[in-house]
Amino acid sequence: MKQRILFVTLMALFLLTGGACTQPEKRSDAGRSDVPWKMAILAYTFRNHTFFEAVDKARELGIHYIGGYPGQPIGGGVEGTMSPAMDDDQRKKALDYLASKEVKLIDFGVISPDSEAEWTSLFEFAKAMGIENIVSEPDPRYLELVSALCDQYQINVAIHNHAAPSQYWNPDTLMNRIQGKNERIGVCADVGHWVRSGLNPVTGLQTVRGRLMQLHFKDVSALGPEAEDVVWGTGVNEVEAMLAELVDQGFSGFLSIEYEHNPADNMQEIKESLQFYEEALARIKKAMNGPL
Repeated sequence: MKQRILFVTLMALFLLTGGACTQPEKRSDAGRSDVPWKMAILAYTFRNHTFFEAVDKARELGIHYIGGYPGQPIGGGVEGTMSPAMDDDQRKKALDYLASKEVKLIDFGVISPDSEAEWTSLFEFAKAMGIENIVSEPDPRYLELVSALCDQYQINVAIHNHAAPSQYWNPDTLMNRIQGKNERIGVCADVGHWVRSGLNPVTGLQTVRGRLMQLHFKDVSALGPEAEDVVWGTGVNEVEAMLAELVDQGFSGFLSIEYEHNPADNMQEIKESLQFYEEALARIKKAMNGPL
């Protein structure tokens, strides 16, 4: 009888606390605490909106890191667009808005300057804005300059790949270009463009192992150049296998959501993608029988 009373008492406590004894802590944030990387989102996902509105949407999703791109209207009554040409007042207002929403601008691009002066201006802008990664597809003739600027400003350049026939579409080519170069020059893997180029994204991640700084992470509808972004787990991009590969690599950079489809109203699709992401990581964790 005493055992039954104890059991009922414990069950009552369990229900009153919402099962807190055994269930994982609920988070308001999209980023998980049990993976080494950070979850970010690209403002280009919300390119029909201003940068300030993109920050609002990131915060609504529980995401604290955002990537900017050149040409997006700043918003909030601030004239101009996001670019290295922003004056001090525009930069301050953008940084103040980011801080008010507890969101950090972690990268900027894709942007590929075509002169030493433009590269220097870009790095100065990145330093002023607290940006960690410049995402670029630099002309190889600028790589030595880029390397020197990376050291001078303590900022990374993550080389991005568009689809074939762009110069960095093949990860083997990209790795050959940066082999032996400054470790601050690494890879921003756009896994969707790999699939659009007929490449396997998991193999691509394996190829760039050790130099991977950031991902433009997505799922796409089909192989080939006409593929569109779809909710994660519903396309051909082997999302769960890519996540497992990142866990295996101990990847600790930024996993940046880029959802290019339906930019006017894509929040529900992104939320569904994040739900799949959580479920996939739970399956990976279970298969590992241990921490991620």
